Amino acid sequence: MSEPVTMMAAPIRLDYVFTPGVAQSTNLHGLERGVFIGQRCPKCQKVYTPSRGSCPVDGVPTEEIVELPNTGTVTTYCVVNVPFAGQAIEIPYICAQILLDGANISFMALIQEIPLAEIRMGLRVEAVWVEPEDLGPTMASVRYFRPNGEPDAAFETYKEYL
Repeated sequence: MSEPVTMMAAPIRLDYVFTPGVAQSTNLHGLERGVFIGQRCPKCQKVYTPSRGSCPVDGVPTEEIVELPNTGTVTTYCVVNVPFAGQAIEIPYICAQILLDGANISFMALIQEIPLAEIRMGLRVEAVWVEPEDLGPTMASVRYFRPNGEPDAAFETYKEYL
């Protein structure tokens, strides 16, 4: 009598082409220039980056383009200690949610140039971009964020973005 199959390895590869819409194209072209781009909701005035072309709260088009600074605040973070296949960065490393100044939504990015024991919520950071000739329409244009030396942000300024 044979044993039942309980596990099977099935290598799969998916190739796809991503076609961004107008709002995402605007954001990607900003990254290609070394600039963060957001869009402002005409109703609630919130700024989203990257924008999807409409406000998720009000459901109205976000057409006003807002250029955002290279600075922001760490809202949450984790220290990654688990290795995985295809890993490109040495562990341990810090992955954080960054709320850019003037934005109303955070995004995930690497934090470097800080000892692990010093990472904290509220840490003020700045983007470190790739060399100008290496910029492209991708988040890979941002190498990582690093502390910028400013005093930590007060919890009240980012608590709604946790």
